[in-house]
Amino acid sequence: MSANSRVAIAAHTLAWMELNRRLGSEVVTSEQIAESVNTNPVVIRRSLGELRKGGLVESRRGTGAGWSLTRDAESITLLDVYQAVQAGPLLGLHASPPNQDCPVGFGIQPALERVYDGLEEVLRDRLARTTVGDLLADILAQQSRAGAPGIAHLTPATES
Repeated sequence: MSANSRVAIAAHTLAWMELNRRLGSEVVTSEQIAESVNTNPVVIRRSLGELRKGGLVESRRGTGAGWSLTRDAESITLLDVYQAVQAGPLLGLHASPPNQDCPVGFGIQPALERVYDGLEEVLRDRLARTTVGDLLADILAQQSRAGAPGIAHLTPATES
């Protein structure tokens, strides 16, 4: 079983869109984003649809068609992203009720719910304190520390 990557793909998408905005491109296509994420554009369009419902991106049709952020990356928290793309709780319970005649089956769901509730609270708090702008700043700093060529100089303080 692999971890759910919907939040990671959405965060990647938004950070990439912000980088392109700083480089002068307000509108981007799902194909362009998919190249960075290294996935099929259909996956990106599905994610963008969820992000649109969450009010984080908007689409344009016709000439200049594509996607853009609806607000500054510094005001989009990872909690906003999580809530837009993550349906339901972080961790789920049994798909069907466990055997209530079994001592473990009887008590497992309430026991797990107490643990899961605490994890959700910690996760939501941490996500609420981190913005897409913070992610991009960290990405650019890593690039700069690694001595990678490119666009590491684009930080919020120097953007035009």
